[in-house]
Amino acid sequence: MGYRRKSRELAMQALFYMDEKRNNPKEMVELFLRNFKPPEKVRPFFLKLINGVLHQRNEIDTLIERFSSNWKIDRMACVDRNIIRIAVYELLCLNDIPSKVTINEAIDIGKKYGAEDSGAFINGVLDSIRILAEKGEIQMKSDFRMDTNLQSRSGE
Repeated sequence: MGYRRKSRELAMQALFYMDEKRNNPKEMVELFLRNFKPPEKVRPFFLKLINGVLHQRNEIDTLIERFSSNWKIDRMACVDRNIIRIAVYELLCLNDIPSKVTINEAIDIGKKYGAEDSGAFINGVLDSIRILAEKGEIQMKSDFRMDTNLQSRSGE
C-alpha cells in the first residue's frame, strides 16, 4: 500500500473519530497521532488532509450536500461522509493530484470500509463536483496555515 493511500485511510479514520466525539479537533488529532502513530512517510500527507478538511469543512460539507441528491451531511454514513470530505479537499485544493486518482482512491477506500453501495455513492458525488471544478465553476481557497505546532508534536 502506498503512503498516500495509508494517509487517506488514517485521515478518514481520524475524521470519523472526530465526528463521533465532537471535541476539540486539535486535541483529537494529537490523541489520534499518539495512539496510532502513522509512519514518518505517511504523516505529512495525513496532516495536510486533516488540516485541510478541518479548515474548510463548512465549505466542503455545503458542496457535498449540493451534489448528494437530497442527502443531508448528517444523514450520510460517517465513513462515506469523511471519505468524500477528503476527496473534495483533494479535488479542489491539491492540484498536484489528478482528479481521476483522487476519485479512484476514494472509491477503493469506500469499498474497503463502507457499505455495499458506498463506492457508487462516493463516485456519483465526486464526479459531479469534478466536472464543475474542471469547468472552473467550483473553487475553494487552498491557502491556509497548517497548524505547525500540531505537525511538530506529531513526531513524538
